Amino acid sequence: MRSFFSCIGSSRKQSSKTTTSTYLSKMASTTPFLDAITERRSIYKISKETTIPNERILEIVNHALKYAPSPFNVRSTRCVVVFGNEHDKLWQEAYKITEQQTPQAMGILGPKIKDFISGYGTVLFFDDSTAYNALPPRFQALSKQFPEWEEHSSGMHQFIVWTALANEGLGASLQHYQPSITPYVKKTFEVPEFWNLKCQLVFGKPTAGAGERKPMVGLEGALKVFGAVVE
Repeated sequence: MRSFFSCIGSSRKQSSKTTTSTYLSKMASTTPFLDAITERRSIYKISKETTIPNERILEIVNHALKYAPSPFNVRSTRCVVVFGNEHDKLWQEAYKITEQQTPQAMGILGPKIKDFISGYGTVLFFDDSTAYNALPPRFQALSKQFPEWEEHSSGMHQFIVWTALANEGLGASLQHYQPSITPYVKKTFEVPEFWNLKCQLVFGKPTAGAGERKPMVGLEGALKVFGAVVE
């Protein structure tokens, strides 16, 4: 996602006052959504407890798979959710692999991975590299854009699941231990070779908060507006 946002509207100047009544009528419905976005934080200290049933967790993941934006509706995002011993073994293996491949980084990564082992579960996000093959030939001229669009869609899936879990009282953080753990993941969870591992969302009941927010930097000039008068 890009931090720079341009809003290009009508060539005529339109006062925001004309939409005040509409804004007020919708404010109550949009506020909870924006609040959920605000409250979503990276939570690393989590436990092997959950605030909601496993069925609800899977319902959230399925909802994202169904309704997250997807280019040409190809639905290329895939998910694997692991709980219990499978979650533990995943991160124990990640610890071993990281220790073997980057021992110099274990002072930083080791404690973090141990925190992941202490969690309740993990959502593994993949992208099916064959999904776009089903598009009609007329779309293949755009094939160079497919990888970028896949990244956009995958990110939105991750954001939806993460925010929804946070809204249910679970703490989570997004991790990227691929490609190191990819062979283990594909073999252990019988994942097709053409599923590309994108990230791991680790979650559990929080045992500590996210701490104070860091200063919001880099936002100066991040939003430009054209074609409207905003008061």
